[in-house]
Amino acid sequence: SLLQEMTSSRPQFGGRVLEKEGDVFKHNAWDNVEWGQEQQDEAQQQVDKATSTLMAADKAEECEEKAGEFWDKFYSIHQNRFFKERNWLFTEFPDLAPGYQGAVRVFQPGQVQQNSDKSENDKSDITESVEIDQVVVKSAGLDQAEVDRIREGESYFGSNANFRLLEIGCGTGSTVFPILEMNSSPRLVVYCCDLSSTAVQLVKDHTQYSTKRCHSWVCDVTQEWNPPFPDNSLDVVTLIFVLSAISPAKMQAVVKNIVRYLKPGGLVMFRDYGRFDLAQLRFKEGKCIQENFYARGDGTRCYFFTQEEIRDMFVSEGLEEEQNLVDRRLQVNRGKKLKMYRVWIQAKYKKPLLSVAE
Repeated sequence: SLLQEMTSSRPQFGGRVLEKEGDVFKHNAWDNVEWGQEQQDEAQQQVDKATSTLMAADKAEECEEKAGEFWDKFYSIHQNRFFKERNWLFTEFPDLAPGYQGAVRVFQPGQVQQNSDKSENDKSDITESVEIDQVVVKSAGLDQAEVDRIREGESYFGSNANFRLLEIGCGTGSTVFPILEMNSSPRLVVYCCDLSSTAVQLVKDHTQYSTKRCHSWVCDVTQEWNPPFPDNSLDVVTLIFVLSAISPAKMQAVVKNIVRYLKPGGLVMFRDYGRFDLAQLRFKEGKCIQENFYARGDGTRCYFFTQEEIRDMFVSEGLEEEQNLVDRRLQVNRGKKLKMYRVWIQAKYKKPLLSVAE
């Protein structure tokens, strides 16, 4: 099959399975780590303990009302030093760059069907690094003259593009710039938005930012977007470690907006924190706003999902599920002999093509 040809001709990622406990510190990371019932129960006990004392209502409300302000402060302090560019992006979502020649993700049989039932300044609460071996990445050169020609006479920015991508919660561009670099098609347009005006300005100030291929704007995606593109126009929307930062009561509104702007056949590519991830288990009492939703020391927030919650949100809006899996990783610090269990949810949802009757 084509998939077999692809995976046999490229480096593979996702197949390093720990079979002997004594080997755990031989590598920095292990894939598809199975959790026993005892480990699940222990994690639930840690979560229950942290949830036993909820954050004061006025503090929780402040986190909601000042969400943009807290993220502005975060990016002002860390700027682009905090988030590394997502080198794993094309391993997990190769559709984003057709010319990608790097590692291909290999999933274990049955992984798609699996169910997932800090110290406050610890950066692992926010980062989502995925350890991969060094891969070869090739990109053809960009024909800037062709880009300029395509932009002429457009009814809106990107109307002549044949691949329109929106990155929600772009931060400092850790997804945007790898895509612009790897996908050299002159007919690619990347839109990106963030609640933080500081983050959006950092994207615009980046040396790789091109006003002919990219448009960045400040947007609260739980409200009206006022985007530079019309309804039913986007080929792909990426939602990568951003939905978790939004109040659960407002998540469905975000999904509704995504569906509005996706074209029939368009894809949502989702990756975010899963239930019982290391970051969740590190939260202490008084930091929990509501079940599985926490505030960090700097006021930014984080939710930890199950597969079922993600499925319900997208399928209820009429999207078709193409992928929904739990990515369980064991990362180790070989020097300190520490084990860190990471849990992420990864999913893809497709907007159905219009029927002939429609």
